[in-house]
Amino acid sequence: MRNARVWRALIGVEQGVVIERVEGDADGGGGVGEVTVHVRVSRRWRGRCGICRRRAPGYDAGTGRRRWRALDLGTVRTFVEADAPRVTCAEHGVVVAHVPWARHGAGHTLAFDDQIAWLTVRCSKTAVAQLMRIAWRTVGAILTRVAGDALAGVDRSAGLRRIGIDEVSYKKGHRYLTVVVDHDTGRLLWAAPGRDKATLRAFFDALGPDRCAQITHVSADAADWIAAVVAERCPNAVRCADPFHVVAWATDALDEVRRQAWNRARGAVTRRRAGRASGDARALKHARYALWKNPENLTEKQTTKLAWVAKTDPLLYRAYLLKEGLRTVFQLRGQDAKDALDRWISWARRCRIPTFVDLQRHIVKHRDAIDATLDHGLSNGLIESTNTKIRLLTRQAFGFHRPEALVALAMLALGGYCPPLPGRGKPK
Repeated sequence: MRNARVWRALIGVEQGVVIERVEGDADGGGGVGEVTVHVRVSRRWRGRCGICRRRAPGYDAGTGRRRWRALDLGTVRTFVEADAPRVTCAEHGVVVAHVPWARHGAGHTLAFDDQIAWLTVRCSKTAVAQLMRIAWRTVGAILTRVAGDALAGVDRSAGLRRIGIDEVSYKKGHRYLTVVVDHDTGRLLWAAPGRDKATLRAFFDALGPDRCAQITHVSADAADWIAAVVAERCPNAVRCADPFHVVAWATDALDEVRRQAWNRARGAVTRRRAGRASGDARALKHARYALWKNPENLTEKQTTKLAWVAKTDPLLYRAYLLKEGLRTVFQLRGQDAKDALDRWISWARRCRIPTFVDLQRHIVKHRDAIDATLDHGLSNGLIESTNTKIRLLTRQAFGFHRPEALVALAMLALGGYCPPLPGRGKPK
């Protein structure tokens, strides 16, 4: 065919394809027209397994001719049509033969899949579905294929030294993803549904014992299931506790003291039925954010509120100072921070506030991981940022029926594996 090179470029295939003929139907595709490009696989690429692409003997002619959706030509939908014989692979058995223009088991061309993946990373689901004229469920299947193809061709764990581990909720009903981030590259390294030891062990199984031995630092919160698996698979790695979570423990303890003070003020402890809050109880009711926020971020009204708490409730104010003291510890580094933490533990141990006495016991239990954080300055800030982006992707991926499609979207968007637009090469 005289324009064979042009048609190969239009369907996104440079080699391995012989253009037989092109047919047009002005009335097809809902009145907007259709173009069908009839092709066959060239001799060099014929008779290969669709999975491993090795040469294999033929089995049968399959189910006849098949069609693959290609990128639209303007407003006209385009399809590629060809025979789909089956071959007998020594490793994979009887499978459909490989075609150069599409992934195995796909109903769309490579260029169509890559453009869908690029658009989904950057656009809303409504825009993608309307622009490309496909169902949103189809988008999820395409993302899974594209991500699987991209991840199969790279070594994600090469040179891996420092990682962060956390979990993020992606759906109601306690549905979580376990997320692993590379601290050195800042990219999402691995994600999978689940939040338990078995899920995290799957990551280290994929990593292998040699790569596990090369990991030097692991940042995480104080979850026992993370600590147990890290100690089991990476015994030589330094486990660093996340400062944000440690300070959050103190904030939770402070809030418990505030609630107790408010209940005492409104008479809920001494009287069976308390009336409407008034006086000190009403003032304490709106002191939460003045106690939670960092001193440098307080408004003038909140500063006044905090001064009122210091005068009227010394116990609550002491709890506030304990919270701020622990936060100050993580603003220091090295031995100075450890000495400050020793003094804070001594203070909390004799503060006569039960919640903070319990908190110092919890901190002593995780002292080794906290000391490692003070020495190396490693936190989960990067992975918390990644979790925030995953939550945004979760809203964008609303309607995906399986978490694998969300994981694929996260790897494409946050792992650096998003393919370029067809015909444009890798972005610089």
